Amino acid sequence: MIENKNILAEEESAVLIGLILKDQSEEQLMEYLSELAFLADTAGVTTKKIFFQKLIHPDTRTYVGKGKLQEIKEYVKLHNITLAIFDDELSGSQISNIQKELGIKAIDRSDLILDIFAGRAKTAQAKTQVELAQYQYILPRLRGMWSHLERQGGGIGSRGPGETEIETDRRIVKDKIALLRKRLESIDKQSSTQRQQRGTFIRVALVGYTNVGKSTLMQVLSKSEIFAENKLFATLDTTTRKVVFEKTPFLLSDTVGFIRKLPHHLVESFKSTLDEVREADILLHVIDVSHPQYEDQLNIVNKTLHDIKASEKPTLLIFNKLDQYIERTFDKWLSEEVKADLLKQLHRRWDNLTHGNAIFISATENENIDMLREVILDRVKQLYEERYPYLNQFY
Repeated sequence: MIENKNILAEEESAVLIGLILKDQSEEQLMEYLSELAFLADTAGVTTKKIFFQKLIHPDTRTYVGKGKLQEIKEYVKLHNITLAIFDDELSGSQISNIQKELGIKAIDRSDLILDIFAGRAKTAQAKTQVELAQYQYILPRLRGMWSHLERQGGGIGSRGPGETEIETDRRIVKDKIALLRKRLESIDKQSSTQRQQRGTFIRVALVGYTNVGKSTLMQVLSKSEIFAENKLFATLDTTTRKVVFEKTPFLLSDTVGFIRKLPHHLVESFKSTLDEVREADILLHVIDVSHPQYEDQLNIVNKTLHDIKASEKPTLLIFNKLDQYIERTFDKWLSEEVKADLLKQLHRRWDNLTHGNAIFISATENENIDMLREVILDRVKQLYEERYPYLNQFY
């Protein structure tokens, strides 16, 4: 019988493994693996070494080639590594083959993300969403993960679980998925009713890549204590607060962060959480401008918004962590005049690209927060005037 539980034990040490495929560069892969290391750290896993290989496509049996797998095996044995984490999704048979060769547990990026979500889920809704995604991940991998048992030895009592037990597990998983979906439908109805009961308030939602500072900005704008830390997926549940700027009220929501290669099962399972984004009147797209790949992260969020049919909403791009951008980008010997000119060029570029829908701030340093409040207030007021012209108390 399949049990639903966290896959990672305490104090795991890991090697990370990725491939340079024909459509990407070594630099891109290093960025992906750096993020994978951050994911591992978030899950409480210590990364000991990174392995990568250039291939046209992943090996169907073991993801990497035979020689590279042997190299990994020798390192794993020498350094007592307990876990191998692969940057791309693995099939059940690949997981089985890799674990047999390396003699340690092997997981992929999706499995790692699911484990983090499982550890971070607090409410009944989040727990149900994560559990559903976990079972959907397991289902297509059942046969491959059983196959290594079927080939063990011979004789009576050593034939493995057999087709009957595999089909039994498949039925159990399918039944569990159906049950969880029904439970989510009930929770979704309650969430939808709660959103409808919010009345005529304009809804504003914070969206963005994970760990860009959305929760910190939520604290600053709503003046309330919101959980925030320097970890990926610090929050899974949507937090909504009533905010009032100059007697104009609106609802501000902080939503779960996006990430590249986000398992599609999670996107499907978190539909009700993402409804907060779909039903918002204004989106505040927060970007960590200090991140070397911030434009790539911006595009990933835009693609996700497009996938959930929320890309046409009025959106303000908020480039956060400006203080860290200045610290990491500018040499100390640069004059203040040159720094100011370079920042103006950056502002001008995004102002042109977004047709005036960009603002640069630092939520932790309170830089340009007053300007941000004014921009949000103007847009909220405009929406109230257009939608509820008779409710002049809002403006």
